Amino acid sequence: MKTYGMDRRAFLKVAGMTAGMAAMAPMLGAAAEESLKGKVKTAVGYDMIRIDGSPMDKLNLIKGLGIAGVEVSIGSKVNHDELRKAADATGVPVHGIVHGWSLDKIRESIDIAKKLGADTVLVAPPQVKEDYTYDECYAKSQAVYREVLPYAEKQQVYLLLETVWNNFLLSPMEMARYIDEINSPWFQAYFDIGNMVKYGWSEQWIRILGKRIKKVHLKDYSRKIAETQGPWKGFDCEIGEGSNDWAAVRKALAETGFQGWATAEVGGGDKARMVQLAEEMNKVLALA
Repeated sequence: MKTYGMDRRAFLKVAGMTAGMAAMAPMLGAAAEESLKGKVKTAVGYDMIRIDGSPMDKLNLIKGLGIAGVEVSIGSKVNHDELRKAADATGVPVHGIVHGWSLDKIRESIDIAKKLGADTVLVAPPQVKEDYTYDECYAKSQAVYREVLPYAEKQQVYLLLETVWNNFLLSPMEMARYIDEINSPWFQAYFDIGNMVKYGWSEQWIRILGKRIKKVHLKDYSRKIAETQGPWKGFDCEIGEGSNDWAAVRKALAETGFQGWATAEVGGGDKARMVQLAEEMNKVLALA
């Protein structure tokens, strides 16, 4: 058998190589899809760094461990001027501000973000309760965010809605709809990978929220512990040792094109604890 200048043996060899490459393609594609290296930067909450010393000392510590940034809560006692100087000197930025469960004083948090060089403020509506109804929370929170967004845009600071345990936005479909109704590029999602295990599977939330996700919080959650010791005890596990399927989480993040900050939101501690967290974050995100 001749095949246009290629003898039978050469043809079979090429055909075999092509078949082998075709068989490997799904595996190679999956590996490429799951790689987050060069796309994700790890961070910790500033107050998680519990060593004696100045902001400069704390940022230099985590820099040496490969942790690239910090996030600051509005309740932190750190001196903002000192922290900004340390961030500029070390190259370890304050990437975000945590405003939290309040609809008040969001402008002040935006101002703090601007001062510290952060580009986001994490927000979440107050908890839905018997005397604060679901529909009331929905309408009031959207109204507040719409009112403050022009100021956020002026300051070039994003408002990021986080997934929290406040009896509100209990499905990814609803959260996506809520964000889309705000209809502003300056209002996006802050997805907490541990918080939503109680309500389903994190990778499903990630795929549905998709491009709306600008930043993620890293923590884990054990359904097994929660079932025996209570819901809040489910967080008593290390990152990577709970019920999250981290391979599926990585794949979902990669498929949605996620690039940005992944910040540990767990118990902090001394240098040894920071070393541990750096290793855990690198492991679950396959960055090392």
